[in-house]
Amino acid sequence: MKPRHHSIMVQVSAAFMLALVSMSCTFSLLDWGSLAPDENPQPGTGPTATPQPLAELTFNVDLPAPLGQGETLYIAVLDEVTGLALNPLLYQMQPVDTLRYTFKLPVPLGSVVKYRYIRQGAAIVQEDTSLGQLVRYRMAYAGGPAAVDDKLTSWGDQPYTGPTGRINGTVTNAQTGAAIPNALVLAGGVSALTDSLGQYSLEGLPPGTHNLVAYALDGTFQPFQQGAAVAQDQTTTAPISVTSLPMVQVTFVVSVPPNTVVGAPVRLAGNLLSLGNSYADLNGGLSGVASRMPTLAQTSDGRYSLTLRLPAGADIRYKYTLGDGFWNSEHNQDGGFVIRQLIVPNVDTVVNDTVETWQAGPSAPITFEVTVPGNTPANDIVHIQFNPYGWTEPIPMWPVGNNKWIYKLFSPLNMLGSFGYRYCRNGQCGAADDVATAGPTGSGRTVSTSLVSENIQDSVRGWTWWPEADPVTIVAVPVTARQGAFWTGIEFQRSYHPNWQGLYPQAMQNIQALGSNFAIITPTWTASGANPLIFAPTPGQDPLWADAQQAIQYGRALNLNVAVFATPRLQPSYNDFWAQAPRGSAWWDAWFARYRAFAIYHADLAGQSGAQALILGGAEILPALPGGTLPDGSPSNVPADAETRWRAILGDVRARFGGQVLWAVPYENTLPTAPAFTDQVDAIYLLWSAPMASNPSGATVEAMTTEAGRRMDEQLLPFLASIRKPVVIAINYPSAANAAVGCVPAPGGGCLDWAALARPFPDVQSVSLDLTGQANLYQAVLQAVNQREWISGVVSRGYYPPASLMDKSTSIHGKMTADLLWYWYPRLLGK
Repeated sequence: MKPRHHSIMVQVSAAFMLALVSMSCTFSLLDWGSLAPDENPQPGTGPTATPQPLAELTFNVDLPAPLGQGETLYIAVLDEVTGLALNPLLYQMQPVDTLRYTFKLPVPLGSVVKYRYIRQGAAIVQEDTSLGQLVRYRMAYAGGPAAVDDKLTSWGDQPYTGPTGRINGTVTNAQTGAAIPNALVLAGGVSALTDSLGQYSLEGLPPGTHNLVAYALDGTFQPFQQGAAVAQDQTTTAPISVTSLPMVQVTFVVSVPPNTVVGAPVRLAGNLLSLGNSYADLNGGLSGVASRMPTLAQTSDGRYSLTLRLPAGADIRYKYTLGDGFWNSEHNQDGGFVIRQLIVPNVDTVVNDTVETWQAGPSAPITFEVTVPGNTPANDIVHIQFNPYGWTEPIPMWPVGNNKWIYKLFSPLNMLGSFGYRYCRNGQCGAADDVATAGPTGSGRTVSTSLVSENIQDSVRGWTWWPEADPVTIVAVPVTARQGAFWTGIEFQRSYHPNWQGLYPQAMQNIQALGSNFAIITPTWTASGANPLIFAPTPGQDPLWADAQQAIQYGRALNLNVAVFATPRLQPSYNDFWAQAPRGSAWWDAWFARYRAFAIYHADLAGQSGAQALILGGAEILPALPGGTLPDGSPSNVPADAETRWRAILGDVRARFGGQVLWAVPYENTLPTAPAFTDQVDAIYLLWSAPMASNPSGATVEAMTTEAGRRMDEQLLPFLASIRKPVVIAINYPSAANAAVGCVPAPGGGCLDWAALARPFPDVQSVSLDLTGQANLYQAVLQAVNQREWISGVVSRGYYPPASLMDKSTSIHGKMTADLLWYWYPRLLGK
């Protein structure tokens, strides 16, 4: 049986203009000669498919107010593979009356349609939510002919001021009853991912009927769809049960154009998590990440092939590419993007495709050849990033040996005249940059399209934060080997980008090479709003469940112990979040309910992934502790029964996770009183960033060793005696002048938050780099620990996983402090 798959080929010039308005690994070496076209291409076999039956979806939408004179309402059917804003199909809605519009759309049975509404008059305006956030997309499932009833909340230029309600519920497996984590639930343009209990909450929905959809990011469950009525100031409870889909084997075989660069990776870009979709709004309006897309293998007949296990019945949107879903993806002869559709059949299937062309329009391909410095780390992959209207996601280049990398850009050059580009390491453009184009806002180099092929030859004279460096000399000191389960760990920094995922294996190998026995990953949830409280995993900002599981498994594969340090990401900042929170009785009830879900989520993640420890606590939740205070020192009005609530949360965590549970306690200068509920944890994870000198001139290793010992004996030891728990000291100091005194001066006065020195934030130029200072601080703390057998472990915090950088951050990746730990860690473990 051959499945039906549609190739929708759309002219994109108008769509691209809409986008501009609406948007405010491992490689084999290439032969340089392989840039020439293949002179003996093999003919490909096109698809011979059985047609898929069509189902008609009738979209009905109620507007908040009539359209203005000369305005038109469109439904934009979105292409998440190319980019949500880059290749929409626009259909004009037909009025039923001044507030209600309709449109009938026939689609293949089993299709999942992603869409949103657009108003066009003198300007193009997208719909947004009651909270003022642009609608990413709505979703409709064509399980058969159906009416989809939507209620549009507001437009981007017309804020919503009316009443709202919410939909809460759980998503469970219909066959087993088990909760499903990270299912995407949508209604009214609002979306949320479920937690490990299957819970979701959709806030800020206007009263009326909304189309409620649940969708599995990996396509493994049949989409759920039904109408849900929302009333003013009320909660609609909507339990959802979804059916798992059987897996079948699908083999994609594709014939490519004769000018395909021999040896260049041909990827399959698609709409599922396994096909490179991050479900996030990334640079330039893209959602796909090239390094996460599966690569096809070349066969003996010159075609390319890839076999995947896919869910039968899933709607797969896909394309072939030499880059990502936008850059160097396949086109039709008219220059339009190609997006293919496959409703996966219930039997093993071979899909035969042919790429018509990689080019779009008459512009000739541009070949970029770059020579990089000899000190470029051997495992690094050089990327190129393009700027047609803003920086897009970086693309891996192709190595040709002798520190040279190439990339041949075919498309979409029909959209471009002059555009920018730049080089970076491991896809971390804006952080690990070419020194000539450094920084998140760097302008880059410039190139223009031409009817004649171009060969651009560049040289990177140096990488930002990666200078030529002399070997580090380590002063040997006697180290007392510890008995028992002593931690020597590395904790990742909390920033995250979906393109880090493919770099975690190398990061774990680097951690292991230091002699570490613990890798501490730092998954987060984002609290995007305090009133109403919205606290849930957010794609692109927080690692998805599957991504966090994979990171843990990378560490376990190297026999590293793994700890999960779960931390809330409070927006717009820690201070502002707590200042804006109402902190009344109902709000605190919501906060503790969401933190409980957060804690259980990460307990389940740790337990199901084979992690050895879970760390909760930290500075972000200090106002929620018994007797809590706000950052300004005023009472937080936390409920009187906070102690009981925290005990209940830890009890729930213990019931679901059998490993060690640690409580993170900040130590910036003085130690707070330990909450009584810490008698339920196994150890204290001390976030050590205390001042080690009263002035920079006194920051010698000897003096700081004495100060570290004094703090341990006079403050830490009595603290531990009061709770009778062991301690792991997690060290956090930046490579910045004045770190030893605990205050790196901020440009506007006061002390800088050390997180501002980390990538991807821009460099704070008023702060001086001090790599030796960071190493001396570590040496002092390690020497003090060496003299105190009652300390149960040492961890380095803030590790930047994707690239080694000699920057001002607290990361030790690539710095002399890493060499110091390479000396200390094995000896502490008796190796």
